[in-house]
Amino acid sequence: MRFLLDPEQRAFADSLNAMLTAADTPSVVRSWSRGEHASGRALWRRIAGAGVFALAVPEAYEGLGPRPVELAVAFVELGRHAVPGPLVETVAAATLLAALDDSAPAKRLLPALASGESTATLATGRYALDADIADVRLTTRAARDPMGQAAAETVVEAEAADQSAFGGDTSASGGDRSAPREGASASEAGGSAGPRLASPPCDALLPDDAPPAAELRLGPPPGHAPSAGEPCASLDPARRLFPTPTGGELLAVGPQVTAAVTHALTWARLATAAQALGVGLALLDRTVAYVKQRTQFGVPVGSFQAVKHQLADAKIALEFARPMVFGAALTMTESDVAAAKVTACEAAYRTARTALQLHGAIGYTAEYDLSLWLTKARALRASWGSSGECRAAVLNGFSGGGRRS
Repeated sequence: MRFLLDPEQRAFADSLNAMLTAADTPSVVRSWSRGEHASGRALWRRIAGAGVFALAVPEAYEGLGPRPVELAVAFVELGRHAVPGPLVETVAAATLLAALDDSAPAKRLLPALASGESTATLATGRYALDADIADVRLTTRAARDPMGQAAAETVVEAEAADQSAFGGDTSASGGDRSAPREGASASEAGGSAGPRLASPPCDALLPDDAPPAAELRLGPPPGHAPSAGEPCASLDPARRLFPTPTGGELLAVGPQVTAAVTHALTWARLATAAQALGVGLALLDRTVAYVKQRTQFGVPVGSFQAVKHQLADAKIALEFARPMVFGAALTMTESDVAAAKVTACEAAYRTARTALQLHGAIGYTAEYDLSLWLTKARALRASWGSSGECRAAVLNGFSGGGRRS
């Protein structure tokens, strides 16, 4: 079966590609990594103006969606250009709000998310991505009974953020045994002493013990954002991680929140898969161009058979992932989206390792633009469910335990 985009979808992808190429995204990424968000905010508004975030927002809340195929088209281009910011998290937040039985939170927050006026982050574990600039902060936690035991019901809460929202230690150690200590070597952290691609994921947003609940926080007015301190260590410097906020105004409770979080997870995995596919395609294009220019023994290294084989393997992996992503966008079943996520992320990671090897020593340098895609490929692989979690979801779908979103 062939999955082909129609002319309108191809034109949408081409327009996004042209806009992002003109935006010089590598400089935007580097500024964002330093905590300088002006250029990133400006780019965010342009992306929202193109209708990207509105694709995840129902028309009832001033959106254009839900349109998962077009969203996947957009996120491939966002990954191709390594656009920073809580892109997936904003989509997940929008779909979570739209799935709640109570429409009041959606009416209150979704129009601003669709237009790009607001950004959102959604955390289900210990870290919240870009919580220092997000206007809407969604977190998940288990409701507890009076004895402090986890209850069966789930909770969504929200509040206006204040100075105390991010109090406490914001270092990577911070009491979190899963995060590497500050100054720890790669071997201590569970990786190797080689490239950053081998480092463990600090920003996996869905740990195995993630509770099926959520709490929502609203950021302060623009210009009054409290300092969130220094971000935690992250595989991708452009993915700025902060401790998950706690407390807030209760918005919803009960099984509806569990269902909404599951629905949001499916959309988050689809967006992550598409973004990873775009990252992989960018890495392949840059590597092919590089091996055509770099010479050894008087000939381009791209003429060597071993190099051709590595690039061919990366190309095949990415081309196999592409129909998986768009096929999952058509069905939107949990198992199909999980399969697309693991396939696309593994293909991007494999391409990143190939790109790093074929670039030689220059591939290790943070000053070289290739590093912006290398680190993102590794981080996306662990975000919104590990490979093991996604494979388990696929098997669950085959066994009849899956459900349609």
